[in-house]
Amino acid sequence: MYTASDLRKGLRIEIDGVPYLITEFQFVKPGKGQALYNCKLKNLVTGATLSKTYRSNDRMDEPQLDEKTLRFSYVDGPHYVFLDKNYEQVPIDADVLGDARFYLNEDTEVAVLYHNGRPIDVTLPTFVEKTIVRSEPGARGNTATNVLKSAWIEGDYEIQVPLFVEQGDIVRLDTRTGEYVDRVSKR
Repeated sequence: MYTASDLRKGLRIEIDGVPYLITEFQFVKPGKGQALYNCKLKNLVTGATLSKTYRSNDRMDEPQLDEKTLRFSYVDGPHYVFLDKNYEQVPIDADVLGDARFYLNEDTEVAVLYHNGRPIDVTLPTFVEKTIVRSEPGARGNTATNVLKSAWIEGDYEIQVPLFVEQGDIVRLDTRTGEYVDRVSKR
């Protein structure tokens, strides 16, 4: 159980059985009366945000969160199957993964956040390497600035790459932003 004085940015709290992350925090001490703690909270299940104000005597629950390291194995319909350290299969729905599913390669190690035994978030490695399966031809002559074109990786996921990247090239992508970082090898 947390008190209002424990609140800080990055702390995870539970409100009505739902885990939240404090993304912004501000302490306000008015001229008279109790101190106030203004917080912006992010719902860890849905991603929605809300603002909430706490008084100094308010109490918050601590969420029951676990984090496990799993290794991606294969896709089985709407489920993505991961292996834990004991090689037991752990299925995770595509809606929990979101766009992160397009960055998964076989044997990719991920951190899965569980709330009351249910997976709610997956954290990928910062950079992954993917093969370009299709790309638009680049327009020559328009190279005064950093010009990008559309390309697609496995799963028909569209990314933006420089003009020199072609189909079959292996590129490094930043999983936090989905942006192209560099070309690892040519086809």
